[in-house]
Amino acid sequence: MTIVGVPTEVKKDEYRVGLRPVGAEILIRNGNSVLVQASAGIGSGYDDALYLAVGAQIVPTAEEVWGTADMIVKVKEPQPQEVELIRDGQTVFTYFHFAADRELTVGCLERGCISVAYETLTDNLGHLPLLTPMSEIAGKLSVQEGAKYLERPQGGRGILLGGVPGVETGKVLVLGGGVVGTCAATVAAGMGADVVMMDINIDRMRQLDEFMPANCRTIYSDPEAIRDHLAWADLVIGAVLIPGAKAPNLVSRADLSHMKTGSVIVDVAIDQGGCVETAKVTTHSDPIYTIDGVVHYCVGNMPGAVARTSTQALTNATMPWVAKLASSSAMKLAKDDHHFANAINTHRGVLTNQPVAEAHDLPFEAMTV
Repeated sequence: MTIVGVPTEVKKDEYRVGLRPVGAEILIRNGNSVLVQASAGIGSGYDDALYLAVGAQIVPTAEEVWGTADMIVKVKEPQPQEVELIRDGQTVFTYFHFAADRELTVGCLERGCISVAYETLTDNLGHLPLLTPMSEIAGKLSVQEGAKYLERPQGGRGILLGGVPGVETGKVLVLGGGVVGTCAATVAAGMGADVVMMDINIDRMRQLDEFMPANCRTIYSDPEAIRDHLAWADLVIGAVLIPGAKAPNLVSRADLSHMKTGSVIVDVAIDQGGCVETAKVTTHSDPIYTIDGVVHYCVGNMPGAVARTSTQALTNATMPWVAKLASSSAMKLAKDDHHFANAINTHRGVLTNQPVAEAHDLPFEAMTV
């Protein structure tokens, strides 16, 4: 039997929860115990009574959850006060984004936990199935938020992305043709904007040209093309991902001089350090800042704003793995499934993710199972 703990998320403006009541029900039916911190599900619309009804135990403090559970299931990376509660050998299953946070990486190594990262678990198609649902939501939200901050009262240029007859439509530049970029471009094009997607994968651009609408076109990404289109764009979406690694810097501080005053950057890559040099993490309660006349939106947990949708989408993807992990062990699963092995980023004080090691110049040791 595994004791699975679900703490209340403490990252600022985070409303998601790592396990829904139905997930607790499945785990308990499989012979496990589930501890849920009081009010952990409230932000997503799941009150304590729903967890109690399926047999979970509600405990009042994070200390009780972290101090008792064999395995922690959550949403966002452990915050500093949570790192202090991690026990040696404890399995923590969540988003970590270690490449953007050296302090967290070192903290988890020192605490000796088994860090199982949603964002580096792979599948047979080379996809990241536990990252995909949040990427889809963040991509769609990026245009919704960008459109809002293009409004003049929010500091933007006063642009309506879809335009009206006789007036130019808004111009949206999407850097990256993956899940985030495709979802962002689809929403922007659906609103009627003129959209350019940039990528370095020509095969991917061929695919995009086949199914994206006529008001969305692809351009090969290089520094000159980026500069040219920064000057053209009203809204820029940073949607670049290198799995497990720090995001590449595609837009420099100097590049902002090419952009229109009141244009907006939404850097969805901020969880992995951001692809814009001037990007710094913001929160839902204080989401924007302006540099050189350009509005920056760099919220580090964008899907948390739509917590109900996000929790359902995330747990639909993670729950099968939560159940497997609760019924086995991280090492056994890693031995049986190399895709799960890719999700283990630290193991009992050893850093097992090479891109993270390279990002922080830390020793790396490949997983041996």
